[in-house]
Amino acid sequence: MARKRASEPATITTTKEVTVSTNKETKPPPPPPQETSNDQPIAPPKKGFIFKLSLLLIAPYFYLLFFHYQIQHDLIKPILINAGLSLAGFFLTVKMIPVASKYVLKRNLFGYDINKKGTPQGTVKVPESLGIVVAVVFMVLTIVFQFFNFAPDSNWLVEYNAALASICFMTLLGFIDDVLDVPWRVKLLLPSIAAFPLLMAYAGHTTIIIPKPLVSYIGLKVLDLGFIYKIYMWFLAIFCTNCINIHAGINGLEVGQTVVIASAILIHNVMQIGVSADPEYQQAHAFSMYLVQPLLATSLALLSYNWYPSSVFVGDTYTYFAGMTLVVVGILGHFSETLLIFFLAQVLNFLLSVPQLFGFRHCPRHRLPKFDPQTGLLTGTNDGTLVNLYLRMFGRKTENSLCVHLLLVQALGCGICFGLREYKASSFNLHRILLVASAGPQLDGPIM
Repeated sequence: MARKRASEPATITTTKEVTVSTNKETKPPPPPPQETSNDQPIAPPKKGFIFKLSLLLIAPYFYLLFFHYQIQHDLIKPILINAGLSLAGFFLTVKMIPVASKYVLKRNLFGYDINKKGTPQGTVKVPESLGIVVAVVFMVLTIVFQFFNFAPDSNWLVEYNAALASICFMTLLGFIDDVLDVPWRVKLLLPSIAAFPLLMAYAGHTTIIIPKPLVSYIGLKVLDLGFIYKIYMWFLAIFCTNCINIHAGINGLEVGQTVVIASAILIHNVMQIGVSADPEYQQAHAFSMYLVQPLLATSLALLSYNWYPSSVFVGDTYTYFAGMTLVVVGILGHFSETLLIFFLAQVLNFLLSVPQLFGFRHCPRHRLPKFDPQTGLLTGTNDGTLVNLYLRMFGRKTENSLCVHLLLVQALGCGICFGLREYKASSFNLHRILLVASAGPQLDGPIM
């Protein structure tokens, strides 16, 4: 988020000292400060925009869930209960954000929008760290949902609670970062600790499918990586938790990319449930949906305040929370490789950022585009971010237009992932058909 953190360490104490001093000199106390625009309630949520965006993102998901695939009632029921709780979480989050904004402003947790510097909006105090509201509502929803779906002896309950532990731990560390402004070296370390409960509870496969062109060289179609696979998931948790925080700097981008990825994960889950007949495989993807639906609902509520012009900042609390939640659903849903492709835009942004993040080039505190207050346009700088690269390639844009373009790039990356999976499935089916044709009646059984 394009912000400059405020620093007002002792405003109340200083005022009291001045008042006491003037009383001793028998002078009348100074008049109370006039209420400024910074003390006014935040702008109302952008309900119309969120409603249209929700229809665009959620309509394909519900079409696949109710019409395209014949999904068993035992799977549909908990998904709908979870969706109902998520809808309630959306409205609760919308109501709680203005309340929480007043509290964080009182504690001087606010910032100024750097991309509006030189305009009246650039002098407005914007409440910081409002991602804590989303995280709290999410945790409440997911804990309540346990009563509707999991028996005390359920095998999934261990993984579910381990997931909540990792998410809660990362949310706490993110809020600490917002308050204490933790250095980057420590930020890279925090997710590695928060991922331990998740990795310890993981009981899924540790195998990978070898691409067909490499099978003749390796001699295996499926390779069991064992403990190495858990190391991969550990690094994935570190990357995904930080990459949303790195791919930021304009209003709505952090929450927007989370919403796009979460929508893609929902569609992927329902597609895998629909085409599979394996109950364990279906349950793994349903498990993922139980966490993604509340994330999507609460994030849409936050986006209604964070979309341009932003009236709240999400803070590192949200980026860490969202990143860890997406990692959890990918790992425990057993599609961590697919999840990495959904993060294609973040991978590109990270590769562009490597020279500055690792000290090969100077890394300023805010790697933001340059704002022209006269025209209201952003110009790309030489900093290694996808935001600046896009501006250098396609020219100056307004902040709102730039965010829309970058979210379309995010959606394109998710579309590429679906295309790769479809190509892989088609290639496998074609190979299977040719194998059956060549074997004749000797090979019977279903064609996948």
